[in-house]
Amino acid sequence: MLAVFGINSDGLNLAVNMLILFLVVIYLALVYWTYMDAIRRIEDPMLVICATVASLFPFVGTILYVIVRPPEYLEDIHERELEMQAAEARLHEANYMLCPHCDYEVKEDFLRCPNCVRKLRDPCRACGRPLDPTWKLCPYCEAEPGDIGRQPRLRSEA
Repeated sequence: MLAVFGINSDGLNLAVNMLILFLVVIYLALVYWTYMDAIRRIEDPMLVICATVASLFPFVGTILYVIVRPPEYLEDIHERELEMQAAEARLHEANYMLCPHCDYEVKEDFLRCPNCVRKLRDPCRACGRPLDPTWKLCPYCEAEPGDIGRQPRLRSEA
C-alpha cells in the first residue's frame, strides 16, 4: 500500500487517507454549495461563474463568497416586489394618495401638500376646485380650458 507522508503504519496510514478523502469530499461539497447558492442569489450568470471559480481555491474561496454574497435570495426579492405592487394597487383602489415629493398622505382635492408645501394641482380659475392636467374641462363648473382664466362676461357687456 502507498504510504502518504512517509507513514509506514497501516492503521495510521488508513486514518490519514480517510482524513484526506474527507477533506476532498468537503471541498467538492463546498464548491457545489457555492454554485447552487450563487444561482439562488445572483441574477448575472457571469457573477455566478466567478463565485464558483473563486470557490475552487480550497476553502478560502467559499469563505470569501459567504462574506460578499447578496443577503437575500432572488425568489425572496421577487416575492417582496410582488407584495409591494399588490399593496400599491390596494392603496390606489382605496384612493389613498401620497405626495410625489415627500410621501405625505394627501387627499384628492388638495392643491398643495400640507407637509412640504409643494404644488400638487392647479385650481380652476372659474370655480377654484383642483384640476387634473389631463382633463378637457372642469367637471365641477364645466369651464372649458379656453374659459379657464377668463372672467365670465356679463350680458350687459355684449
